[in-house]
Amino acid sequence: MGMSAGRWVAGGGAVLVLVATGAWARWPGGTGVDADLWSRVRPAVEARLLEQARGAGVGEPGARWFCRAEAVDLELRGGVVRAGVSTLCLEYGVRAGRLVECSGAEVPQVMRLRRGADGDYEVVSQETAPDGAGNAQWITSRFGHVKAASLDDTVSPTALESAARTHFDLSADTPVGPC
Repeated sequence: MGMSAGRWVAGGGAVLVLVATGAWARWPGGTGVDADLWSRVRPAVEARLLEQARGAGVGEPGARWFCRAEAVDLELRGGVVRAGVSTLCLEYGVRAGRLVECSGAEVPQVMRLRRGADGDYEVVSQETAPDGAGNAQWITSRFGHVKAASLDDTVSPTALESAARTHFDLSADTPVGPC
């Protein structure tokens, strides 16, 4: 006895949901990234990002950079942590009492870190994709096809906006506008 078209569609939809759920579960914040190790490595990654962002951007007078990284993959081998990360750095300022976003970029990177004498991790190397030709190939070779396809929106700006509002002593509902 054959299956009706409706059952095929329902069955195919169920398979797609399972595949999508599996991909989501392996994404940052889900399984696959050691949360404890990431909590120890993240401060060094984000400090490096802030250090590199200073002096860049178009900014308002008094503008400040805020950076966040999300682990895409994390591996500890031989005392060195390989952190595949998606990073977002945004420059915020204040104009006429409202928060303005002046500059920024989301960039996938691979950082290698080693524990320093003080017990904290420090970045010992950093790779970013080349601009233009070779960009997609670099990202796919470092992150794989599934993760590479989803890297564009890995890091939400919400935490950065909140930190900027706090830094500039603005209310939590202050809207963000263009610089």
